[in-house]
Amino acid sequence: MSRKIVTLSAAEARAIWLRAQKLDSAAPFGAGPQAAHAAIAHLGYVQIDTINVIERCHHHILYSRIPAYRRGDLETLQSQEKSIFEYWTHALSYVPLADMAFFLPAMNAYRQNPNSWFGTVSREEISAMLRRLKSEGPLSIRDIADDELVDKTHPWASRKPSKRVLQSMFYQGLVAISARQGMVKTYDLIGRHFGWAKRPRPASDRQVTAYLLDRALRSQGLVSLDSICHLNAPAKKAVAELIDARARRRQLVPVVIAGAEHAPHWARPEALAGAAPGAPRVHVLSPFDPLIIQRKRLKLFFGYNHVFEAYVPAARRQYGYFALPIIVGDQIAATVDFKTDRAAGRLLVQKWSWLTDPGAEAKAAIDAELGRFENFQLGR
Repeated sequence: MSRKIVTLSAAEARAIWLRAQKLDSAAPFGAGPQAAHAAIAHLGYVQIDTINVIERCHHHILYSRIPAYRRGDLETLQSQEKSIFEYWTHALSYVPLADMAFFLPAMNAYRQNPNSWFGTVSREEISAMLRRLKSEGPLSIRDIADDELVDKTHPWASRKPSKRVLQSMFYQGLVAISARQGMVKTYDLIGRHFGWAKRPRPASDRQVTAYLLDRALRSQGLVSLDSICHLNAPAKKAVAELIDARARRRQLVPVVIAGAEHAPHWARPEALAGAAPGAPRVHVLSPFDPLIIQRKRLKLFFGYNHVFEAYVPAARRQYGYFALPIIVGDQIAATVDFKTDRAAGRLLVQKWSWLTDPGAEAKAAIDAELGRFENFQLGR
């Protein structure tokens, strides 16, 4: 029996995605550390990044969904409650501790075949660092002063060999990042940090596949194979098989977006209910926000092609070094390239680019949101 395909307008598709991203309501998660935890759990992960011309993206992403967000909320979750952890999704991210089992297989795989990005890390080096952590307690790279410095092998490398060892151990699941000050990470033995009497059991391959699909359905509303497996091509075959199985059981509905029939999508039946734009809201989004980071999906839904120009030569930049998309309702109205002058206590506009004319009322709402955004940037 053939399955009925639902056709949605681009506006309906955007409404579903914005609703799933919790960008269509004022304070969907409440306030305080538990709001930050709820946001991370709902989104599945929040990306961490080093660029700080404005506030780093992990804080920015949470601020976009939690108006009362405070930077210390993440510290509370990571170092005190220990209800989130850092690991690699499509990038280094904060992930709910409840999802740890789905990342243990990747950690085990790293132990079997350590990533060459960190160079060769011997068992002896790892054993020595384990002994050191056991005897000295949690360590950051700044706490290690007895390294013999070496030349860097790439721009993001460290001259301290201990950093390479700790990074390799992190991906192998031997240590956890127990605290973070900016980009300075403190490492602890993973079992000691989380208080494990016994290491949790890793999820099976089938459970990991279901996790990837369910995470995307929850945070994206409408999903495609590419959006589920963003930068994770090896997972596509198993995910496609699971989608097909759920669609046969009517747990997923095949969807096409008008004008983009070449790109099949799926949704849970309940996600399609009330697929209409809500009240317009204004957000100044990070280029690493889950709504922005998947560029092809963003172009498909919003007709906007975001280019991250930090690594583009200055003369060739169109929108600026670190342009932030400004969304009004379900339209990306402008981009603004900000820089924080922390000494003067000001947020500087390097470049402003209107993509559409949203009208006087929307422009006033943008101005109000920019004032709130500046206060957040400067910690007011």
